[in-house]
Amino acid sequence: MASAPSSEDMYVPQTVQTAVKILVTGHFAVGKTTFVGALSEIPPLRTEETMTQAGAAVDDLAGVEGKTTTTVAMDFGRLTLSESLVLYLFGAPGQARFQQLWKDMTTGALGALVLADTRRLDHSFPVMDLLEQYGVPYAVAVNTFQGAPGYDESELREALDLLAETPLVHCDARDRASATDALISLVQYLQTRTDPTGPDQPRPQDQLPAGASQTRTDQEFA
Repeated sequence: MASAPSSEDMYVPQTVQTAVKILVTGHFAVGKTTFVGALSEIPPLRTEETMTQAGAAVDDLAGVEGKTTTTVAMDFGRLTLSESLVLYLFGAPGQARFQQLWKDMTTGALGALVLADTRRLDHSFPVMDLLEQYGVPYAVAVNTFQGAPGYDESELREALDLLAETPLVHCDARDRASATDALISLVQYLQTRTDPTGPDQPRPQDQLPAGASQTRTDQEFA
């Protein structure tokens, strides 16, 4: 049986001087909770509730018929990058009915990682629209699902209507190393935006450790 986390594990070291906020988002049932859980060094905070028949009309279960719970507020995890820098991961729900949470969740966020599913790429549009609305830069990570169709990068970029500079990677949200690589792609992108000739954006002072707008349809997203 796993032992309870010690206080040393639960609280950040007193040497930490900088906290970085990153959003992990995407449409319904794309793997946000799994992604945050795979990376967090502490037991992640989860706000999952059992799905009911009342939600059947708004949460599309096509392709994910076995899903029985959904996030109703947010997920939260933590990853200490160095003695002075800690990363906070906020899993943001994508369903339209939770939009009221986004103003607070995007405040102070350095950037966002948008998880996508090749079976439902069009469901990613409202999420990306919201990030653009709030001015949050983002990268896209295509989460690997068994039986999902595969496409080359150019097809995915065209389908998602991504800018040339927007990072697009593949990941397995269940795997810590794969999730880390996806997060690294976002951080590296955010660092390129600190170039003196580019947008003036904040940046973390350390690299992640190795191994560790257009108007679109107004549809449901999670």
